[in-house]
Amino acid sequence: MTTISRVFGLLRDSVIATYFGASAGTDAFFVAFKIPNYLRRIFGEGAFSQAFVPVLNEIRSQQGEAEAHRLVNYVTGSLGMILFAVTVIGIVIAPILIMLFAPGFIGDEDKFDLSVDMLRITFPYIFFISLTALAGGVLNTYGRFGVPAFTPVLLNVALILSAIFLSPLLEEPITALAWGVLIAGAVQLLFQLPFLARIRMLPRPKPDWHYAGVKRIITLMIPALFAVSISQINLMIGLLLASFLQEGSITWLYNSDRIMEFPLGVFGVALATVILPDLSRRYAEGATQEFSRVLDWALRWSVLITLPAMLGLVLMSGPVLTTIFQYGQFTPRHVSMTTLSLITYSLGLSGHVLIKIFASSYFSRQDTRTPVKAGVAAIVANIILCLVFVVPLQHAGLALATSLAAYVNCGLLYYFLRKRQVYQVQAGWIVYMCRVGGACLLMSAALMFYVPDVDVWMGWGVGDRVLNLMMWVSVGMIIYVGTLWLLGLRPRHMTVAGH
Repeated sequence: MTTISRVFGLLRDSVIATYFGASAGTDAFFVAFKIPNYLRRIFGEGAFSQAFVPVLNEIRSQQGEAEAHRLVNYVTGSLGMILFAVTVIGIVIAPILIMLFAPGFIGDEDKFDLSVDMLRITFPYIFFISLTALAGGVLNTYGRFGVPAFTPVLLNVALILSAIFLSPLLEEPITALAWGVLIAGAVQLLFQLPFLARIRMLPRPKPDWHYAGVKRIITLMIPALFAVSISQINLMIGLLLASFLQEGSITWLYNSDRIMEFPLGVFGVALATVILPDLSRRYAEGATQEFSRVLDWALRWSVLITLPAMLGLVLMSGPVLTTIFQYGQFTPRHVSMTTLSLITYSLGLSGHVLIKIFASSYFSRQDTRTPVKAGVAAIVANIILCLVFVVPLQHAGLALATSLAAYVNCGLLYYFLRKRQVYQVQAGWIVYMCRVGGACLLMSAALMFYVPDVDVWMGWGVGDRVLNLMMWVSVGMIIYVGTLWLLGLRPRHMTVAGH
């Protein structure tokens, strides 16, 4: 379901690029969308979910379904009040937020005003999507992973329809995307309600700040607000600096980040979502050895998927971007500029996935403070690296800084897990890495020497581009999987009990 969502996300970004290109208008929209989206990562599927799911699991297992339903009622009411207040404040202070997040727009009155107008339209999205994330957390706890994973498809569909059908009707066509975001937020929340009713967990919102479960979630959520948003903070720092660069820089960064987010979302987010309730349950049961084995299993899967995905994106960045974006208003120059940041963003793919897995191991133990320590170091590193790379590499330097900071973050998270003996490395990693490394080397050699140059791709029509991209992705996968098989890796080695 996550894969379906990400495919629609790529289709959405392709439609936006085709209709609007990389311009002052798209820069303004992506800023107006990034701000509520950033807060959604914090309030919704970020800090809140990481604090809520372990507590819900604990109450459900120790006090029963009735008490779990009470928790959902109280949390829905309490979170709803906070979100409503944040939404109202955000709409009122929209100009200040644009000044903070995109100070480079201040000298351009039209761009600044357009950003403010669209931010006021998109900001209520935070209210709807955070409650959607709450519903998704409940469904995930009850083993219903498909519905929350599919829900983002509705956002992508709303934006596609808005770009195609609503934009020609508006005086400022780009604002159709902002209205699409707002509509999608409400639709996504309504979509999940029947599934909550089916498991008898449809909330009756009632704020109660004194309920023990609510207080526990707030206690866990405060440091988690910072911990789970490190990557988003680093991206926002890049966005802030990009607002001072040449026109189109924000759009180039956005599009390259979206491509990099495809494997991250399909696998990294899905894996972290699935293991969080599992790790929480094993921790609550005191099964420390099983806890460590599940974590080790997740790390092996992350290496298996992210290393070839990272290399594939680096080597195929030009063809991928040409196939998805280079139509209509999105020119060959936009492709070449986006390619630079996609390569540097892709280098951090493994780091971002490892952060999500390591973070789940902390949050499942209700430890939200340690990730903050690692996060502070990552933000400091990102700021320093941004300032170092932005002048020589421009927008690509900002992406490179974000990637390197991700490795600082995941390295520290790993260090603390090992130091506290929470994670015990299982046997077989050296042989495993030799197998994966050999398969990656052979796959990379084939792509490097045989994939046609990007200029050839630009000369093809959309059909030839899509067919060739599918063919070369398939060739890369076949070489990679086939080499792993020849080197002795079998499916049984990738189960929790298989190593």
